[in-house]
Amino acid sequence: MIISLVIDVIFGELPGKIHPVVIIGSIINFFKNVFIGIKNRLSGLLLTVSVVIVSLIILYIIYIICSLNLILSIVVFSVLLSSTYSVKMLLQTATDVRDDLNEDIGKARKSVSYLVSRNTEELTESFIVSAVIESLTENITDSYVAPIFYYFIFGLILLYVPVNNPIYCLLAIPFIYRIFNTMDAMVGYTTDELKDIGFFPAKTDDILNYIPSRIAGMFVVMSSRLLGFDWRNSYRIMRRDARKCPSPNSGYTMASTAGALNIQLIKKDTYILGDSNKDIIADDISKAVNLSKLTILLFTVTIIVLFTLIYVIL
Repeated sequence: MIISLVIDVIFGELPGKIHPVVIIGSIINFFKNVFIGIKNRLSGLLLTVSVVIVSLIILYIIYIICSLNLILSIVVFSVLLSSTYSVKMLLQTATDVRDDLNEDIGKARKSVSYLVSRNTEELTESFIVSAVIESLTENITDSYVAPIFYYFIFGLILLYVPVNNPIYCLLAIPFIYRIFNTMDAMVGYTTDELKDIGFFPAKTDDILNYIPSRIAGMFVVMSSRLLGFDWRNSYRIMRRDARKCPSPNSGYTMASTAGALNIQLIKKDTYILGDSNKDIIADDISKAVNLSKLTILLFTVTIIVLFTLIYVIL
């Protein structure tokens, strides 16, 4: 896990042509076209089963080939694990929009359009900053905390429950999470075309993110305390506003960040998180990036310490 995190922080994402998530997306798109004609929720279940089976078969073939050499298997395992989350890109995209905003608001509007689904053509500076912070903090959960959380939980299980190919099983767990997360992003919508096929993937993604999102929210509160932000308000706003979002999970990291920075995050006609204690400015993106960095670091250290203690004690 440590090696994979170093790889991600230094090198970032794999090229698109060989990135596992891109390949998973292609598999999802193929089976979506196969099952989209089934006009009931069974289509989503069939899509899920098909994508998971094919993706895990491909992963197993890679595992078998690489297992012939120890060094190769460690390197490939670490690279594949790093592809199930995205720390560098998550932080860098927010920083890039901040830099664009300081240079030209039109450029920032275009940059932020790649991060959010809302219309960005007429966004003011404050709404651009809000959109960036929302995107950044919402993705703390599914871009890092959730896949590592499940990696940790099943890592503990595999220490004491004998299974065949435990290393493969350990790698498969965050991949299964990433499959559901990617399916939700691609088909988890309520449009006439996708409401049936997207129902099962979307609901499963909500279930998988339920615990990690709340853990991530608490780590944002703890990180705000260490950074000297308003951690009491972070916890208060998380408790008060986290459930205002349409998603049952996305509000926990967004609301806790809004409270920590004493700002208000607004998506028009959807939600308002936090109190308008001060004007929101571009510098708040930098604060949110620092808060996200420490949240990820603190969560990582906690996982390593817990795993080590449990391993030694048991």
